Amino acid sequence: MRYAAFRSQYEIKRKVGLLKISYPSSPEVKEFISLKEWKNLNIPFLFADRSDIKVIKNRHETLPLRSKRILEGDIQFFNRDWMKVEDWIKNPDSGYIYDITQHWTEVEDISKKAGDIKYVWEKSRFSYFIDIVRYDYHFDEDNSEFVFSEIDSWMTANPINMGPNYKCSQETSLRCLNWIFALHFYKNSNSLTDERWKNVLHYIYWQIKHVYSNINFSKICVRNNHAITECMMIYFGGLLFPFFAESKNWIRKGKKWLESEILYQVYEDGTYLQYSHNYQRVLMQLLTWTVSISKLHDQELSKSVLDRCGKVVDYMSHVCIGNDGQVPNYGSNDGALFFKLNNEDYSDFRPTINALHFVLSGEHLYDDVKLQEDAYWYSNSTITKVATHSKHSNLTAEFIKGGIYTLKDRTTFTFIKCAKYIDRPAQADNMHLDLWVDGINLLRDSGTYKYNTDNETINYFVGTAGHNAVMLGNHNQMAKGSRFIWFDWTKNVKVNVINKDKNATIQAVAEMFYSLNSGIFHDRKVEKAEGELRWSIKDEVDGNNSAEPLRQIWHPNPNEVGRIRISAIDEEGKELERLENKGYWSEYYGEKIEVPVWIFESNTNKIYTTIEIDE
Repeated sequence: MRYAAFRSQYEIKRKVGLLKISYPSSPEVKEFISLKEWKNLNIPFLFADRSDIKVIKNRHETLPLRSKRILEGDIQFFNRDWMKVEDWIKNPDSGYIYDITQHWTEVEDISKKAGDIKYVWEKSRFSYFIDIVRYDYHFDEDNSEFVFSEIDSWMTANPINMGPNYKCSQETSLRCLNWIFALHFYKNSNSLTDERWKNVLHYIYWQIKHVYSNINFSKICVRNNHAITECMMIYFGGLLFPFFAESKNWIRKGKKWLESEILYQVYEDGTYLQYSHNYQRVLMQLLTWTVSISKLHDQELSKSVLDRCGKVVDYMSHVCIGNDGQVPNYGSNDGALFFKLNNEDYSDFRPTINALHFVLSGEHLYDDVKLQEDAYWYSNSTITKVATHSKHSNLTAEFIKGGIYTLKDRTTFTFIKCAKYIDRPAQADNMHLDLWVDGINLLRDSGTYKYNTDNETINYFVGTAGHNAVMLGNHNQMAKGSRFIWFDWTKNVKVNVINKDKNATIQAVAEMFYSLNSGIFHDRKVEKAEGELRWSIKDEVDGNNSAEPLRQIWHPNPNEVGRIRISAIDEEGKELERLENKGYWSEYYGEKIEVPVWIFESNTNKIYTTIEIDE
């Protein structure tokens, strides 16, 4: 009711122009403090300036190459593909140019003509500054003129509160954070002039005011990592700019809202309400910022918040199972990695996990030096101590709030999702089974691809068809609504985990497929004997009064299909033919690769499956 009432009023105000009044396009130019006065304040930050940084120098070969491309006008989109970016308001994917004379309240973020607005936002969050800063630090270079010229260019092209780059308050917050990171690093550069300082401060101030004024939209309507990012920016806005008139209020309210959002969004078992590993990595980076900046400013975070941070580390380190730091490609994956302070691939979660663990405990979780750089940037520390304890040594582990159940057995890792949703589900992926052997993902989640593309493609990736689960005909487990909405959330979930005589069993039951009729239950039972590369699976659907066949779907890694043997019989003992279909794999946002899909289909209510992996 609260959501519906607020959203209705918000949309009415937006459409009739009342919302526009609260966000002026030519706001007052306020007098704050001079550049010299700011430097003399020595406001605590992750580092005072570049000369203060204690990060171990590492002249990694990729940094000059990446920096050269950036300096020549290329940007890496979603941590994958590089594109030439011509200006700040043109979508390089669709070619659409936004109208900069439009107030942000008049810009539509979903448009077939404009394409995916994330392609416009990607450069304007300025995460590529991290590459330039790291290159300048590690190679003793100075590209400060480029950095401040980029900010100058953006401010000229994006009048305050005008155009697409003010549409999302999270993007605005990230932009401010990356500007602030660069301001501190290049604090004593000759390129940071009094005039530039005045202009940048003007834009930072009004952007934080924008975020503050629109915070209820994220706290009520969105309630995910956007809200945490924005509350954190309000809190930091007060801490890092104490000379703003609103600073004390921003500290008080921003911190209160931030802690409230963390406790609401992070479940007690360390899983996350967005049901997504990539968004949980976004969360980890935000938590790392929060813990570090709070410590520097003697702001005490609640014990409950710090405990949740620790639980996040426990969970994410547990599912970080790939040879190169990968985790199951579970839930929405939009390529987000806002502050990449290392040389590893986007798919490697270990540097982020390690950084949060380090700012909480003062110890590294991983002893590999290449995974530790993030921790040093956030702490400006030279501590090299590595934690000796380990978590979840048992064969099975349960993360009940998030609906995640795992089996770890020597070289194998089995990941099963079965959630009783208390928050908005991201994908129709209950009962999905992810299978890893020797750190390689053999049976996997298809990924996300894009948020704004044709309905058929969206339905494949976020629907049940993109997962190792069961469908009735072509019906998803839940009914797909518009955008990110699902109806008829899975109900009546019950999961039993049994360890007995070196055998592990996970049995999950949930009510789903309400679009066909109520009272349909899917029961998936997964059994594994310790030390064997063999899994036994029983899928049973009760209450199906339709004529829709039972379809069991598997997405094998095409590089490993020669090792994977799957056979199935129905409840009458009839051997089922393995049907081969075309599917897709999206490890990175915006990337779609054609891969095989294996399907077993039966008109009975049960399928018994055996999965065997060759060594």
